[in-house]
Amino acid sequence: MSTTNDDSLAVDSGAVKTAVAAAGMGNALEWFDFSVYSYMAGTVGRVFFPQHDNTASLLSAFAVFAVAFLVRPLGGLFFGPLGDRIGRSKVLVTTILMMSAGTFVVGVLPAYATIGIWAPILLIAARLVQGFSTGGEYGGAATFICEYSPDESRGFLASFLEFGTLGGYIAGAVLVLGTQLVVGDDAFTAWGWRIPFLAAAPLGLFGLYLRLKLEDSPAFEAVKEEGKANGTLSEVISNHMRQLLLCIGLVIILNVAYYTVLSYMPSYLSDVLSMSSLEANGLLVVTMLGMMCVIYLFGGWSDKVGRKPMLIGSCIGFIALSYPAFLLMSTKTVWGVAGALIILGLLTVSLAGIMPSTLPAIFPTRVRYGGFAISYNISTSLFGGTAPYMITYLISTTGNKMIPAFYLMGAATIALIPIMLIPETAGRPLPGSRAQHSGDGPGPAKEPAPAA
Repeated sequence: MSTTNDDSLAVDSGAVKTAVAAAGMGNALEWFDFSVYSYMAGTVGRVFFPQHDNTASLLSAFAVFAVAFLVRPLGGLFFGPLGDRIGRSKVLVTTILMMSAGTFVVGVLPAYATIGIWAPILLIAARLVQGFSTGGEYGGAATFICEYSPDESRGFLASFLEFGTLGGYIAGAVLVLGTQLVVGDDAFTAWGWRIPFLAAAPLGLFGLYLRLKLEDSPAFEAVKEEGKANGTLSEVISNHMRQLLLCIGLVIILNVAYYTVLSYMPSYLSDVLSMSSLEANGLLVVTMLGMMCVIYLFGGWSDKVGRKPMLIGSCIGFIALSYPAFLLMSTKTVWGVAGALIILGLLTVSLAGIMPSTLPAIFPTRVRYGGFAISYNISTSLFGGTAPYMITYLISTTGNKMIPAFYLMGAATIALIPIMLIPETAGRPLPGSRAQHSGDGPGPAKEPAPAA
């Protein structure tokens, strides 16, 4: 890192690549766990809960999935302000250790048939550890990448955080499907389901290796040198409530889209539309591979045309196209389902490619990690992690298979309000930071983005 005579920060391109890879790995591990759990929700229900009927077991499994999200705000409250005081990199090392440990433990737990009621209790405990740690993960990873990225390419670079999300999700799905094919259905239910959870250990160790090599971001180091790296929880809540509310509103659509399209869709296709698991999961994996291939384009475009116009377009797309997409999916034909997944996948990736560079820019540097982690996890806890359970419950009680479409349309409508209220931040310094450019040469100093 060096300081130029225009009072801007030059960031070494190699350091930026390392930061993106290390931060993205943790996010990949987080979504690897979500993927494994989502694709095995039916199996988890049968293994850890009494078997009265399939719907009850599935609801129980999704309830445990949602329980982990209850402690995510507590993780955000703890890790966020801590990251503003002691540094982003130290906290990110801790969160990846806890995440991988929580996922690994699920893979060694005894089943309900072995220890009875203790099986779901221990499952919930492991998920709570995982949920608490993820409360400090996404906010820290997005903050870390954005603070390392040059102003002119922040959207492009931050989109690779969600590239890791999709990569982790695909890895989980492929591992689950591969294990099922290799060991067979009976062996998979008996013991094969443990393999994907146990795989979290080597993935976590690799992520830890990457993160131990990190230094804190230039923006944080600059604030630290000025003696201002002491953001507290009380400061975030008392001085930045407007920014907290804006971030909560924005995150609603991001998480409802992700958890509906990625986490819930395997169960929707197999249990509601009665498609074969192999066919449904194959289509979903292909959809996610396509999303990975284009996500960086949306981030790069947002650097050129702005974050707000693209976010508005994404929300309007969800409002206009969610119902037709699920109507197309209800045909239960391969081409109908594939077409619907393409629509929903493009809408989701158009959000996911832009949000990682949008959300951290809502908060100034001294409270960025804390403000982002708190608001993001409150919104995720209330609206994201509960989406699979609520959609399953509403479909079971109303019989309406279009519930997921209405859920997405409602979230997109709500998110339009904070999108209109946030400032445009594309190509501008993060609030509370100096202008930042690539180390290839000095860039023009720009005014920081105004406070939201």
